[in-house]
Amino acid sequence: MKLVRFGEPGAERPGVIDSDGAIRDASGLVDDYGPETLSPALMDKLAAIDPASLPKAPEGVRIGSPVRRIGHFIAIGLNYADHAAETGAAIPNEPIVFSKAPSCLCGPNDDVLMPKGSQKLDWEVELAVVIGERCDYVTEEEALSKVFGYALCNDVSERAYQAERGGQWIKGKSAPTFGPLGPWLVTADEVADPQNLSMFLDVNGERMQTGTTATMIFPVAEIVSYLSEFMVLEPGDVITTGTPPGVGLGKKPPKFLKVGDTMHLGIDGLGEQRQTVVGR
Repeated sequence: MKLVRFGEPGAERPGVIDSDGAIRDASGLVDDYGPETLSPALMDKLAAIDPASLPKAPEGVRIGSPVRRIGHFIAIGLNYADHAAETGAAIPNEPIVFSKAPSCLCGPNDDVLMPKGSQKLDWEVELAVVIGERCDYVTEEEALSKVFGYALCNDVSERAYQAERGGQWIKGKSAPTFGPLGPWLVTADEVADPQNLSMFLDVNGERMQTGTTATMIFPVAEIVSYLSEFMVLEPGDVITTGTPPGVGLGKKPPKFLKVGDTMHLGIDGLGEQRQTVVGR
């Protein structure tokens, strides 16, 4: 099942995608998709209904992030060996973990806001994981059973803030709109193998990234298990799992986004996003 949230920012309603690709309003069944509601019980409840029985959302309605304001927005860095190589970094022995501010979460097609004075705005197509059950020291064998679903994420990054301003990467990863998510949250039962998904990202119509989750250094199950050693993961937490090669930082010479540039990205079965860069 594909879950979606639609409507103006701050007033989104929960929905599901029917067999024809139309958005159906599920607000009569659940208040919203977030930490309080994402659970196996919700999955069972939604699976028991016929989406065609629900009212249709208005045509052309804005799509928001498929989950509302979350607890953790965790990211994994340098999780593709060829991406590590293009940035001149060593292949990590353990997952590199950093946070994105939950306030950077936005809809899949919302404008990306360039911070004031930004010079090194970059793109990263990524597979995101949304947790559905509490994870505290889970094993790799049980980790995927704790995943509610998967979504497409653009881990938008300001490289100067990330690497040249001291401290943690979170400074370059957390500005408003730096976390486009969606269009859908695809429930885990519809993703046969999260390690076999193709992905792409174009800038201004030019292909920049082509990859597959098969080349992750640390697969999803290992990431979820690893993180649960250091923190408790709660329902609704989002983990974005790294990007394949082709980011602007890795170009020779480096190439960064400018106001007016457009991004188009997608992952097999998880939908596509389109964003335009605008100034603040």
